[in-house]
Amino acid sequence: MRFDLHCHSTCSDGTDAPAALAARAAARGVQVFALTDHDTTEATGLAVEGARSIRATEVSCTEDDRTVHVLMFERPGGNFQVLIDRLAAVRTARVNRMRVMAAKLAQRGIRIDVEPLIAAAAKRSVGRPDLARLMVEAKVVTSVKEAFSRHLYDGGPIDVKAHALPMAEAIRVGTEAGAAMSLAHPHLYGDWAPVLLQRHRAIDAIECCYGSYDQGERRHWLGLADRLKLVATAGSDWHGPEDAGADLGVDLDDARSDALLTWLG
Repeated sequence: MRFDLHCHSTCSDGTDAPAALAARAAARGVQVFALTDHDTTEATGLAVEGARSIRATEVSCTEDDRTVHVLMFERPGGNFQVLIDRLAAVRTARVNRMRVMAAKLAQRGIRIDVEPLIAAAAKRSVGRPDLARLMVEAKVVTSVKEAFSRHLYDGGPIDVKAHALPMAEAIRVGTEAGAAMSLAHPHLYGDWAPVLLQRHRAIDAIECCYGSYDQGERRHWLGLADRLKLVATAGSDWHGPEDAGADLGVDLDDARSDALLTWLG
């Protein structure tokens, strides 16, 4: 089956409107779909023609002074509203972070007005990619990549530590909401990934079949999932046509598909 349980729209840091993303997923033959915008479920209930669509979000967490992303999916019979309500506070912190980053740019002689972006954002999350695009529009950089490499990179002169839920709290809220939880893009954590998964057993899945992984990377993470008795999830982490990553849709064999469908409920 073809899944995509990790992608982003204009409700967070993607460039496709939700409806366009849904149409692309349908055209790509995605059979099970979840829009996982950062810390919001604003448009996640959209239907993809011919597919099962699941409400979901990618939750930003902190653990040991590092950022960790956990994909959370609504299960039948759960109370997903518990998670939705908690994430509203996280989005407010993201808005404040945007204003601080704009002030830091101004100190360097780069004036970017973020207020129209914030006003238009409403219930969606805002982040560094949004600021990078405004910098391109203002012609202070030539590309989003340049904005990050010169100004917005992690720990750089403009970056402000993102407000995120402590991982234990995020997992507690996810559990209370009855959500299915998967560790996103484990390559970002390397050898720390199994430590996280053994420390937080309520996360009982891992994104082994990430869109840009080659077969060797998939085998590595699938092996870890099997050793720890975790479900393997699959997603592209699509952010839009300008993204250099994989297109929407990741194929799983029958056994992995059946296990994933059972886990999703």
